[in-house]
Parts: sequence; C-alpha cells; structure tokens
Amino acid sequence: MAISSKKKMEAEISAAFIKFQRDLLGRGPQEAKTYIVQDMVIARFKGVMTIEEKHLVGHEKGRMLVKQMRQVLREMYSRDFEEIVEKLTECKVLSSHSDISTKTGERIEVFIVDKDLEKCLEQKQ
Repeated sequence: MAISSKKKMEAEISAAFIKFQRDLLGRGPQEAKTYIVQDMVIARFKGVMTIEEKHLVGHEKGRMLVKQMRQVLREMYSRDFEEIVEKLTECKVLSSHSDISTKTGERIEVFIVDKDLEKCLEQKQ
C-alpha cells in the first residue's frame, strides 16, 4: 500500500510539473519522472529544449546562453515549483536546485523538504 501511495504521489507531482510548464512555456517536457527519496523530491525531465535551443547548443556561446536563460526562468518561477511540491506532499520546501544538460536536453529539479517524506509514506500504509 505504501509503495502505491508513493508511486501515486510521484505521478501526481510529475503531472503537475508538466501542466505548469505547458501553461508557462507553451510546451512541456516529452517525459517527466519524479522520485521521492527520503527528504528529497527529485524530478527528471527529458526533451525540454525548444528547436531554437537545440540549434544554439551547437555553439559554445549558445550553450552558455541557453543555460543562463533557463536559470533566469527557473529563478523567476522557483516559488511556483516549490508550491507544487508543498501542496502535493504537505511538506515545507527548505531548498530547491535545478540544472539543465545542454548535451542530453534533460533537466533535473531537486527539492529538499522538512521531513523524511519516503518514511512518512511508508508509515501511512
């Protein structure tokens, strides 16, 4: 039972992130997977780069530009991402971190929450 509630929460977080990104940018990642590991919520997004970004990353200045732009966007909307995690996990987000790979087109989001969420979900059964 605990495993299914963990998987359900992971799926709900992934779906909420995809919807938010589609609403914000007009497109979302091709694939999203969320993992709850102790006090961390880790989201992995595949296929996040636009066609324009894919062209830019072929050049060193372009790679830097894509990373900078994505970082600015993340900073602008970090509270929105954190609120999604807080709402769905009922935990407070203590910190969050993000990075994009211009090589693979993947983005990672990591949220540190105020309790061992994995253990809480196991105990709920």
